[in-house]
Amino acid sequence: MRLIGLPEIQRALVYREVIALMREALIANSRGECDTPMPMHLEIAPELAEVHVKSSYRQGGRYFALKIAATFPGNAARGLATGNGMMLLSSAETGEPVAFLADGGHLTDVRTAAAAAMVARELGRRDTAIAILGTGIQARLQAQLHGEILDLRQVWIWGRTAERAAECRRDLAALLPRAEVAIAASPAEAARRARLIVTATASREPLLGAADVAAGTHISAVGSDSPGKQELDAEVLRRTALLLVDSRRQCEKLGELQHAPGEGERAVEAGAFCESPREWDRGGISVCDLTGLGVEDLYIAEYVFEKTLANARGSDRSGGD
Repeated sequence: MRLIGLPEIQRALVYREVIALMREALIANSRGECDTPMPMHLEIAPELAEVHVKSSYRQGGRYFALKIAATFPGNAARGLATGNGMMLLSSAETGEPVAFLADGGHLTDVRTAAAAAMVARELGRRDTAIAILGTGIQARLQAQLHGEILDLRQVWIWGRTAERAAECRRDLAALLPRAEVAIAASPAEAARRARLIVTATASREPLLGAADVAAGTHISAVGSDSPGKQELDAEVLRRTALLLVDSRRQCEKLGELQHAPGEGERAVEAGAFCESPREWDRGGISVCDLTGLGVEDLYIAEYVFEKTLANARGSDRSGGD
């Protein structure tokens, strides 16, 4: 079994390739080509922590994947990262483990941002401004990944604490030197400043209501991934001209759809939309409810494993010359 550490994982990642990879993963999922069970959630009550376990296998694929991603808020006071995790890739022929990806949760973070950026690209967005609710690692990656597909000139961020918002602003200014990065006083102000919005928080109450969202706005909601979480008022979903989901079944249980159950029937899976785009009123609101799928973990784990193998073979050949 190959052990792949975070530095090697980070060297393997090419963001534009991962964005394209998420398109393939979501299409395969919507076609029914993948066995992707519902996630398992653990709550570590003494630490106010949550652990998500996801898995997937693609028909005809060489591997299946098991992923653990955890959030431990108390780690901040310990000087440790609040997110952690790992991925295990195993042979679909023998069941033997072939790679342990000690990613510290990084691959989960990257594939989440890549999925949102991919949806913005598929919708034909041409925004130069983006508003992001949240100031964690996901906020930083959302700005970076959207910057891969858009000519971003303004990034508006909102966070619950001024200190974390200021820190996030400094980081984003360094990551996106061509963009002006500003802090919004409220979620509503952030929504006024841009027509492309990403919500990336662990909120359990709506941050945006229907009155906050202007016509022509697209929202990717990535924070709601377990029962009780909510970033958008249900009326926002009810007013959408286009409602996308990564998985209807999963979003109804874990995503924004859990708070607007009557909207599930008209929700379109993002993979199906990618494969067969449909007409919709682009002057209206679009929302993509992203809960994060095990198939995305499978695809990115395969991608990193194959790239590290290819890199190793290249090093061996060059060493022998």
